[in-house]
Amino acid sequence: MGMSTELPNSPPPPAEPSQAPSRRTFIAASTAVGGAVAAGALVAGPAPLGAQDAVAADGPPNGEVSLTVNGKRHTLTIDNRTSLLDLVREHLGLTGSKKGCNAGACGACTVLVDGRRVNSCLTLAVRLNGAEVTTIEGLARGDRLHPLQEAFVEQDAFQCGFCTPGQIMSGVACIDEGHTRSADEIREWMSGNICRCGCYVKIVRAVEQAAAGGK
Repeated sequence: MGMSTELPNSPPPPAEPSQAPSRRTFIAASTAVGGAVAAGALVAGPAPLGAQDAVAADGPPNGEVSLTVNGKRHTLTIDNRTSLLDLVREHLGLTGSKKGCNAGACGACTVLVDGRRVNSCLTLAVRLNGAEVTTIEGLARGDRLHPLQEAFVEQDAFQCGFCTPGQIMSGVACIDEGHTRSADEIREWMSGNICRCGCYVKIVRAVEQAAAGGK
C-alpha cells in the first residue's frame, strides 16, 4: 500500500485574546454616546416659554403686617424676609436703631416689642402683626427726654454713640423688669449690649440713676 501524501488536518490556530479598547476607540465611543444624549435633549426641546416666565417672575413671597410703632399704626406689604430692624429703618425712616453685627450679638438694634426687649435684626417683621413696638425715637415726650436718656447725658455714658440707642432701650427694659438691685445685676442683665468704646461703668451708673428716680 502506498503512503498517503495528504497531510492530516491541522487544528485551527488559537483565538487571539481580546484587547482592551484603545484610547482613541474609547474617545470615539464616548463622543458618539454624548452626541446621542445631546440629540435626545434637542428632540425633547427646551422648557416652554411660559414656564420659564413663571419661574423668572417667581420672586420672594410678600406679606402684610399691621403694627403700632411709637404709638402710630402702620400697615405695610413687605418681603416676608424683612427684619423688624429693616422695617423701622428702611420703611418707616426710624434710623435711631442701629445695624451693628446684624447677627444678634451686639445689641445695637434693641427695641421693645410689647414691652419686652428684642434684637430687631433677628426678628421677622411679618410675625409681629398687632404688636406694639417702641424704638429709641418713641421714648421722649416732645422735648422732654426719658429719664434714662437724661441719665446717659448727665453720666456721660457714651462716646461714639453708635451703641447708645440699643443700650438705652435695653436699660429701660432692665429697669421695668426690676433687674436693678445692684450694679452687678445691672451688668448681668445688660450684658447683651456691647459698647466698643468701653463706657460700661458710666452706663451702669446711668441705669442706677434712672432706676432711683433720676437721683
